[in-house]
Amino acid sequence: MLDGLDPEQRAVATAFQGPVCVLAGAGTGKTRALTHRVAYGVRAGMLQPGSVLAVTFTNRAAGEMRGRLRQLGAGGVQARTFHSAALRQLQFFWPRAVGGELPRIVDRKAPLVAEAAARCRLRLDRGELREVTGEIEWAKVTQTVPADYAAVIAKSARETARDPAETAQVYAMYEQLKRDRSVIDFEDVLLLTVAILQDRHDIADQVRSQYQHFVVDEYQDVSPLQQRLLELWVGDRETLCVVGDASQTIYSFTGATPEHLINFRTRHPNATVVKLVRDYRSTPQVVHLANGLLAQARGRAAEHRLELISQRAKGPEPVYTEYGDEPAEAEGTARRIRDLIAAGVPAGEIAVLFRINAQSEIYEQALADAGVPYQLRGAERFFERQEVREAGAALRGAARFGGNDALLDGMVELPSQVRAVLSAKGWTDQPPAGSGPVRDRWESLTALVRLAEDFAAARPQATLADLVTELDERAAAQHAPTVQGVTLASLHAAKGLEWDAVFLVGLAEGTMPITYAKTEAQIEEERRLLYVGVTRARVHLSLSWALSRAPGGRPSRKATRFLQGLRPGGGRATWTAASGAGGSVELGAATARAAGDEKPVRRGRDRRPARCRVCGRTLTEAGEMKLMRCEDCPSDMDEALYERLHAWREVRARELGQPAYCVFTDKTLIAIAETVPSDERELAGISGVVRRKLTRFGPDVLAICAGENRSGEEGTS
Repeated sequence: MLDGLDPEQRAVATAFQGPVCVLAGAGTGKTRALTHRVAYGVRAGMLQPGSVLAVTFTNRAAGEMRGRLRQLGAGGVQARTFHSAALRQLQFFWPRAVGGELPRIVDRKAPLVAEAAARCRLRLDRGELREVTGEIEWAKVTQTVPADYAAVIAKSARETARDPAETAQVYAMYEQLKRDRSVIDFEDVLLLTVAILQDRHDIADQVRSQYQHFVVDEYQDVSPLQQRLLELWVGDRETLCVVGDASQTIYSFTGATPEHLINFRTRHPNATVVKLVRDYRSTPQVVHLANGLLAQARGRAAEHRLELISQRAKGPEPVYTEYGDEPAEAEGTARRIRDLIAAGVPAGEIAVLFRINAQSEIYEQALADAGVPYQLRGAERFFERQEVREAGAALRGAARFGGNDALLDGMVELPSQVRAVLSAKGWTDQPPAGSGPVRDRWESLTALVRLAEDFAAARPQATLADLVTELDERAAAQHAPTVQGVTLASLHAAKGLEWDAVFLVGLAEGTMPITYAKTEAQIEEERRLLYVGVTRARVHLSLSWALSRAPGGRPSRKATRFLQGLRPGGGRATWTAASGAGGSVELGAATARAAGDEKPVRRGRDRRPARCRVCGRTLTEAGEMKLMRCEDCPSDMDEALYERLHAWREVRARELGQPAYCVFTDKTLIAIAETVPSDERELAGISGVVRRKLTRFGPDVLAICAGENRSGEEGTS
């Protein structure tokens, strides 16, 4: 059980006397150390599986921990989120502590908050509603009641979008509405569990007799409410192991604080402290940059930073690129990604990470224009898709009937059995032509096939019934298998994940750090957020920023202050071959890629601001610049032409075996149908028509615009 652990991981796995605090840097194998610790204790007879509660912060992390523990022979251990563990206890003890059934948990707060605001004679737009809802959540996890909210805000110097007195009024009305309707919310699950354990010593004793040993992952992210719940679970015992990294505290806006981790030795003077600093994830080049970021940090978390030591072979230097504007940055990023995929890096091992979700659209557009498949993190839940539910039912039935199923007769290997079952549901070993629902269904079923292959590799003796159990547990935890495609995600959503290649985009002042980060504490959290982004990369790391938002805009931006002193050459830029046509500058030792045919047709530093061709207003939004008009300005689109272009695109996508958006996106087709270009120059003037697409699809598009029939099977080569 201890084989393969480094000395520090082994120290974690064998420390069972008193409380244990593990300070684990990014990529240092903390989950491995934790799971081996629990499994070693179980196998050595020091721990009973049912007496261990391992707590983490996401369903995905809890699902991963359960899977690893099961593989190590400790399948009876409970691995849950704080909310999941609390809800289970609340449901069990509610009839005894309060009586009756547990009130219904509301799925969404926003409608109730909006009603509460209306009753307070306040009108909230969508953004304000989100802000006030977030403030109510923060108040509850910090155990701040409505009457104290305004005073706490003033004392903490926390900036809020609305007058704290108004928010407190809405907060109080929201709580009243919940009481009137006998419903509770997500935070109430923790609050009510804490209340029951505090008031009913008999129930608290029963919980403590059930759980004798506690493990808490990502301890830097606990809120005051979660810390109080943990204290009630543990009681006066010292059978507690916490794991965290103060330098990865990035959720303070939700009430998370690293103070509990930082002060652990103060509260537990006899605690064993182990530091994990051997980084097994990233190359020395990536680790060097990560260490450099933290070396400039200030504050309490910075005092407890860990100096990582890479255990990997040398890799490429990080690439720093300055672009003239945001569209050029998105297009340049898409070209680099296409080059990486062509060089053999799987699309699923590449990520584009940005500070705010609003930055996503322009990268979706650029990747689509470059013919690169992508997936948005946080989209529809995998196990809620209809085809996945149907496939699960089919696998469950096949597992139940086993050898009586003629379809599986003679098949021994688990992946072969899964392929056979899913083939009956329409799965094939080759992707269908084109895009749309058929392709989406195939991708979902293929993800299940890959999951079966990975499961069988980890457990060679596993049966179909074992796989069905795994799927059910993943579905309960929403722990979906990986779908191939470049990941687009915010830096916050990327926490806990890793990729071979990471593109950190939009690293300009005002975005990183975000413009509303004013205090030193807020600025330092932004630095930690960038640190988290850097440490997601295993091998390839690219960092970029744009001098202006829109083409032709005043180049007044500059790279984030966090990179000062870290870029090679003292931050001085060297123009590459891409700068003239691509509007980009590469910095440092990275070799410039020849732009050649892959440069956008229209990218120059002397271009004028994009203006609406209807009203003349300067355009700033990516979607508007695609159409060359304001979204609300009237469209003069040729509907018949759009339909012909749409039909042609479907045929071409089917021939190429790609999603339709990889030919042209809907917005690009609309722009073409509105402009009706008559020659190559006019077609090239439409955003989204890069040189590669102009060469490949231009003759067809111009012919369709001229009235020729190119939407059938013929004439589309």
